Amino acid sequence: MRLRPLVLCCLLASPADAITFQTRLERVQWHVEGDQFECRLSQPIAGFGSGQFVRRAGEEAIFRLQSPQRWLGAGSATLYAAAAPWQPARGDINLGVVSVGGGEIPFNSSHLQAGRLLSGLLEGRSPVVRHRTLHGGETLEVRLLPARFAKAYEDYRACAAKLLPVNYDQVRQSQVGFPSGDVVLDDVARAKLDIILQFLKADPSVNRIVLDGHSDNSGNRLTNRDLSRRRAVAVQEYLQANGVPEAQITLRFHGERYPLVRNDSAAARAKNRRVTLRLEREAASETAATAPATPAS
Repeated sequence: MRLRPLVLCCLLASPADAITFQTRLERVQWHVEGDQFECRLSQPIAGFGSGQFVRRAGEEAIFRLQSPQRWLGAGSATLYAAAAPWQPARGDINLGVVSVGGGEIPFNSSHLQAGRLLSGLLEGRSPVVRHRTLHGGETLEVRLLPARFAKAYEDYRACAAKLLPVNYDQVRQSQVGFPSGDVVLDDVARAKLDIILQFLKADPSVNRIVLDGHSDNSGNRLTNRDLSRRRAVAVQEYLQANGVPEAQITLRFHGERYPLVRNDSAAARAKNRRVTLRLEREAASETAATAPATPAS
C-alpha cells in the first residue's frame, strides 16, 4: 500500500517515535452540523480523518475519531487534554484509557472524558489520542488543536439547545404507571407521554405503536384483565387526542399474566400496574408475539 508523504516522513525520520497526525495550525478548521436528533463538532485531521464530539438527543457528548483508512488497530488508547507546547509547566491531563476495536470509528469515549476534553479546549488544551496495537506495533498519536475553537463551540452549544429531550433508543420501549385500581392518567404519566409525543412529531419514521396493558394481582382475574384493557385504552386515547393516527396504534391487554416483578409487596404491585409502549419504525408482521416485551426502563 502506498504510504502518504506525512506518514512516510515520520517513519523515516524516527522509527522509534510515534507516528503523529496533526493539521497545520494555519489550516485548522472546526465544523458544526446537526439537527433535533444529534449535534456534531468536528476537526478534520490531515492524512487521518477527523476528531468528533457527538451529542445525541437525551445524552451528553462523547468523543471519537473517524478514519476511513482505519489507522487504529485493536488495542487500547489513552486520552489526554494536552498542554500547549509553549506552556510546558501546565502538564498534560491523563483522562484514562479507551478500548479500541478497529474499524472506521474505533472507539467512543465516556461522557466524562468528552466533557473534560471540551473544557480543556476552552482552556487552550489539545485533545490527544495515544494508541498502540495489541501486537506491539507502531505507536500512533492523533492531536486536535484548539485554534478557532471558541466560535465553533458557541455554534455547537446553540445546536445542542435545540436537541429533543430523548432519543429513539431511550423511548422505543417505555412505560407509564397507574395508582392502585385506577385507570386514569396522572400528571407523571401525561408528562412522560408528552415527551414521547414530542419525539413522534419530530420522527415520522416511527409508524407503529404497540400498547400492552397490565395489572397487579390484587383483584380477580377477570377484573384485572379489564383494568389492564382500560389502562391501555386511556393511553391510546391520549395519544390519539394529540395527533397519533388510530391506525398506527395496536392495543393489547394481559391482566396479571406478565408481571415485571413478583407481587409480594405494595411497591412491587405498583411496578406491575402499567402500560408498556413499544415504538417501531418498520411495519410489523401481522402475527404479534404472545408475551409483551419487557421495557428497558
